[in-house]
Amino acid sequence: MKTVTHWIGGKPFVDASGASGTWGAVTDPATGEVTARVAMAGAEEADAAVAAAKEAYATWRTTPLARRIAILFRYRALLDARRDDIAALITAEQGKVHADALAEVARGLEIVELACGIGTALKGDTSTEVSSRVDVASIRQPLGVVVGISPFNFPAMISMWMFPMAIACGNTFVHKPSGKAPSASLLLAELAAEAGVPDGVLNILHGGKVAVDALLDHPDVAAVSFVGSTPVARHVYSRASASGKRVQALGGAKNHMLVLPDADLDAAAEAAVSAAYGSAGQRCMAVSVVVAVGSAGDALVPRIVERATKLTIGPGNDPKSEMGPLVTRAHRDEVAEYVAGAAAQGADVVLDGRGFTVEGLENGYWMGISLLDKVSTDSDAYRDEIFGPVLCVVRAETYDEAIGIVNGSRFGNAASIFTRDGGAARRFQREVEAGMVGVNVPMPVPVGYHSFGGWKDSAFGDHRMYGSEAVHFYTQGKVITSLWPEPDRPEPR
Repeated sequence: MKTVTHWIGGKPFVDASGASGTWGAVTDPATGEVTARVAMAGAEEADAAVAAAKEAYATWRTTPLARRIAILFRYRALLDARRDDIAALITAEQGKVHADALAEVARGLEIVELACGIGTALKGDTSTEVSSRVDVASIRQPLGVVVGISPFNFPAMISMWMFPMAIACGNTFVHKPSGKAPSASLLLAELAAEAGVPDGVLNILHGGKVAVDALLDHPDVAAVSFVGSTPVARHVYSRASASGKRVQALGGAKNHMLVLPDADLDAAAEAAVSAAYGSAGQRCMAVSVVVAVGSAGDALVPRIVERATKLTIGPGNDPKSEMGPLVTRAHRDEVAEYVAGAAAQGADVVLDGRGFTVEGLENGYWMGISLLDKVSTDSDAYRDEIFGPVLCVVRAETYDEAIGIVNGSRFGNAASIFTRDGGAARRFQREVEAGMVGVNVPMPVPVGYHSFGGWKDSAFGDHRMYGSEAVHFYTQGKVITSLWPEPDRPEPR
């Protein structure tokens, strides 16, 4: 069986005696078979990873900027050449179809490309002669050892949201990926070493809560970046900030798509299907609620049904598959319970994905398409983040009622509106309580040079992911005031 090790100090690291005493199982979601075991870190391995990063920081922080940039350009070329290999690892362990996995790698590469331009982003400011012979300069310097904790659903992309910008700014990094899909992060580290990233600058530490808490509490860790569920984001933010660390923690989502009667309903239906069921709904930018206003609902739901029932569900390595399985059996069962509960709480179950299976792969973690209409905002299916191929349709009579529903959610990650009315779209942009807003766009995922992040229970901390926000998160400002004597000028008064 394949063994997935830690990567510490520029090489595979695993204590043969098992310092943490545990191993995790990695399964293929399409078959249910255990395909690998992953080393699960304890406090000792966490200490080793941080120590390696701290030692490397002493020299990496003073490595010339041009040299760091050259390494990042080589890294970008290696990642580009190995896109298919990275995507194949994602499909094998996370379950998403190969096309989705390739798209994930492409989005991660955007941030690596952004990091390649770090020279411009790290430029300081200088004001001369603010007083006689007095100059003032503002510069930004790295923090030290920083930590990234990423989820199972985007094992490559979210990793690349974090460490390329962090190390480009001169920090060293300890990355704790999800144990459900750990192999992609290890390949990313191996390619970084091949590109010339020095030993200890990028470290991979696998594990669960024990490893996470050891990193959150570690006195040599300066900052923590996290993406995952809201309860864990709140825990990470509270615990790490209590020990004086800088923290950005992105949590869960319940993204709403508001559809007005004047919208192009065919385009809205296409958008709802792709955004709700792509990657089996296992993404924080998935549309999980359609708020249909007035007559839009009766016309929109049949259009969604027509398109959703044509989706081909199967293993991610089959080119014909458009949606793969869920990541674990336990998660599949939890998603199925929400569908059952919705029916009991008054929703119309238009499409029921429970009981779906793929011939010959009956032990895979399959869940078919589910569509729930006339969902109450008091129901569990509406309130909770389901994180599966379940789309809820909520009915509203007016725009004002609809925006009230959207803003009444405790989540504020993303929201979209579909309409031909420019005034309504402009009003929505200003009134909606979400960090990312789409107009006739179902998943408003910003490009790398803008920032990514939500409001309310979808984000904790003052900084968002990537863009200029990343530079500010991974550096700290310093202002220098200087006066130098000049022989032919009098002393300042």
